[in-house]
Amino acid sequence: MHIKKQLNPYSKHIKKDQDDLVLQYLPAVRAMAYRLRERLPSSIDVNDLISIATEEMIKLSRKYDVSQNDSFWGYGRKRVYGSMLDYLRSLDVMSRSNRRLIKAVDREIEKYLSEYEEEPTSEYLAKVLEESLEKIEEARSGTRVVALMPINEQITILSEEDTAQKVEKDELIDLIKGILEKFNEREQLIIQLYYFEELNLKEISAILEISESRISQIHKKLLSKIKEELGLGNG
Repeated sequence: MHIKKQLNPYSKHIKKDQDDLVLQYLPAVRAMAYRLRERLPSSIDVNDLISIATEEMIKLSRKYDVSQNDSFWGYGRKRVYGSMLDYLRSLDVMSRSNRRLIKAVDREIEKYLSEYEEEPTSEYLAKVLEESLEKIEEARSGTRVVALMPINEQITILSEEDTAQKVEKDELIDLIKGILEKFNEREQLIIQLYYFEELNLKEISAILEISESRISQIHKKLLSKIKEELGLGNG
């Protein structure tokens, strides 16, 4: 006769505590996913982000030790956010065949921004680069996804060279700090709000009363300076 294995009361209690943790912080996960979604192209489904993040939180709840860290969200927040970034990486919006077009689009946007203080339309870019509107939109979506990645990854993706071969992580951080010191206070604040406070362009624009295009230009300026310092060129 088959006897169904029963969890002992202690194991049941632990599992309930773990499930309660997940349920307690599910609203925070949803808020994080929606906030990230605001910075992404419309093709990304927020429900996919929530699903990935929830799965990660369930895994973390099984490993969490309250004696080591008294805040579950403090322990898991970065890992949950990281799981969503991993998912975005897996979408392969930056396939090699797209990279040349993405770089060409970025160059044209930079030129247009310098002259007109606003970003060009996709129709304009399609005409100048002699590409279909669909391909241009795809390239711009890829750029928005990449802009959420750590700076060293952005440089690697857009340069098709591994920055780890050029410079150690700590050196890269020092290099970025050195470059930022040459930026004015307002530009430094924009980078801080985007990367560390995780605000989207619209929110930064409202806070600083500066156009989203100008913010985008400052972000591109930082990446360009880092590539220059690393000797990666504009490829």
